[in-house]
Amino acid sequence: MKKIGLRILAALALTLLPLVGSAADDRHSSPQAGTRTYAQNYKDMVLATCIANAYTNDKNAAIDAGSSVSALRDWTYYDLEKSPDAIKSLVDVYLARDYHNPLVESEMKGVRFDFLKCLDMYHSKELDVLTKRMVINPKRTYRQDNPPPAKPK
Repeated sequence: MKKIGLRILAALALTLLPLVGSAADDRHSSPQAGTRTYAQNYKDMVLATCIANAYTNDKNAAIDAGSSVSALRDWTYYDLEKSPDAIKSLVDVYLARDYHNPLVESEMKGVRFDFLKCLDMYHSKELDVLTKRMVINPKRTYRQDNPPPAKPK
């Protein structure tokens, strides 16, 4: 009797496994930005903008970051008129900073710490203030405002 029960459980598990796998695959094969708040997506978009600007000489990094900026725009609800200039200004201020690390610079000349500058901007009070000023409905998400269509029965 135990063998039959185990076989049924095993068969059930094998039947359900593709369903569990596909849900996990969907979660890992598509961006999660639609489920994050507009405020978080805005901050992520500003960070991606900083990275794209910092690495304009690295074509692949700039293209990847720039593509991410474009995608994040689709999942963010903000002041489209005023925000681009404000983002550019904030990014320019942070990338113009002159960071030094004598230990690193003694081994590698020309290190600019641009990624660190972008991270500092990302965690800054200035970005928090800009986000509050530009983002409309900051605690809402794209998915809340644009639910997927119901599946036909």
